[in-house]
Amino acid sequence: MPRRMNRRTTAIGAGVATLLATALTLSTTEAGADPSATPVPDPGQLSLSSAQRIAGGLSDDLGDRSAGWYYDSGAQRLVVNVLDRDAATAVRAQGAEARMVPHSLADLDAAKRTLSDRAAIPGTAWSSDPRVNKVVVTADSTVTGTKLGKLRTVAAGLGGKVAIKRMKGELKPVLSGGDAIYGGGYRCSLGFNVLRSGQPYFLTAGHCAELADSWSSSPNGPAVGATEGSSFPGNDFGLVRYTADVPHPSEVNLYNGRSQDITEAGDASVGQRVKRSGSTTEVHSGTVTGLNATVNYQEGTVTGLIRTNVCAEPGDSGGPLFADSTALGLTSGGSGDCRSGGETYFQPVTEALAAYGAEIG
Repeated sequence: MPRRMNRRTTAIGAGVATLLATALTLSTTEAGADPSATPVPDPGQLSLSSAQRIAGGLSDDLGDRSAGWYYDSGAQRLVVNVLDRDAATAVRAQGAEARMVPHSLADLDAAKRTLSDRAAIPGTAWSSDPRVNKVVVTADSTVTGTKLGKLRTVAAGLGGKVAIKRMKGELKPVLSGGDAIYGGGYRCSLGFNVLRSGQPYFLTAGHCAELADSWSSSPNGPAVGATEGSSFPGNDFGLVRYTADVPHPSEVNLYNGRSQDITEAGDASVGQRVKRSGSTTEVHSGTVTGLNATVNYQEGTVTGLIRTNVCAEPGDSGGPLFADSTALGLTSGGSGDCRSGGETYFQPVTEALAAYGAEIG
């Protein structure tokens, strides 16, 4: 049985850790940006919600002439990758920064398909990173010798569309003892409280939900919930129905005597500032660094994940990823710690809600 993780929201706890370590720092030159491109006018500042709205419209209008976008939270700017100067002009007209790049989204998607077909090696993960216009592949400490050679050979054949980075430690779902939700002899995480057909449930990681039929809020305590669904690998989400009359507010524990109300679910954006709450290391913040990530755990492959540079440790996973009052994800996996740093992957919460016909509440 693989080790797993945990987290606490104000109704119960948070905890099954699944983590990663390695900051990605690739330059614009590495991204293949055109150094001779005409300097662009200084774009205006935009809120994240405005940037998301403008980016959606531009993606529809430009089609395959755009190559992804990200939000520069420090400068409050929307940066849109484009493939030609007419597209760049359209981007600037919307108050965003245009960035000429060599690889289209179709190019990067094709590269990811090749990796999935030829290099789905346990201990690796990848996602497209619009900041560098490449597919960034991370390989953990178990990927050595012949496996590492195979990965490098496949990447080299993709013509500069792939960058490989090594990570410390092992990429895995991890379980740790502690004060959160308990079932089957394991400690796991509560992600977000939700409603399904008007009844109270909570979401957690799928690799957690599959461990037990019932859950309590203390070791060997009375049951407060029963597992009704889990999806892992492939996805990493699970659903637990409350079976006891316990408080289940829609909020996240901030571990400072306060809570953050959660009023809605949303999709993450690259560059977005986010927070994660967990019972081991409490609250930590960071940035979304990739979307639609593939992670090859020893237990199987999970796709469609959010990649972040937020740290986490055993006991934190299954817990919530959020931005202000918006629910974004459930901690899935990774390696690293909150002393030296880390990289963590999250299951998008909107996919879990859609799968179970549930809503934040």
